[in-house]
Amino acid sequence: MSSALAPIQSIGQISIIVKDVERARDFYRDTLELTFLFEFPGMAFFDCGGVRLYLAKAEKPDLGTSVLYYRVPDIGAAASGLEARGVSFLQPPAKVHEDAKHELWLAFFKDSEGNTLALMSEVGLATAQ
Repeated sequence: MSSALAPIQSIGQISIIVKDVERARDFYRDTLELTFLFEFPGMAFFDCGGVRLYLAKAEKPDLGTSVLYYRVPDIGAAASGLEARGVSFLQPPAKVHEDAKHELWLAFFKDSEGNTLALMSEVGLATAQ
């Protein structure tokens, strides 16, 4: 029988590796008219029907050309469940971003074919009363 696993809810984000982030940002924003969300140096983010599209220049060639980010409610439980099934993570779950509304946690792993995948969890921050 399988180990308990926090369920994958949906695809939360897809990354596309690009050669020129600014040129790609303009194409996705102005030509395809996707909803532009935000950007950081070397990165641009869009909303595509509730799935976040992440454009970035390849910093780590071993990550490949695209990454599917699977949304889970509890990244620690999901990672533990997958590890119990033999999945080796490239790094443990880690907080990669925090703003006034939430924290973004990611954990990267490889599938059986060597493709990079990730778990993602957006944790809402409690507001002070």
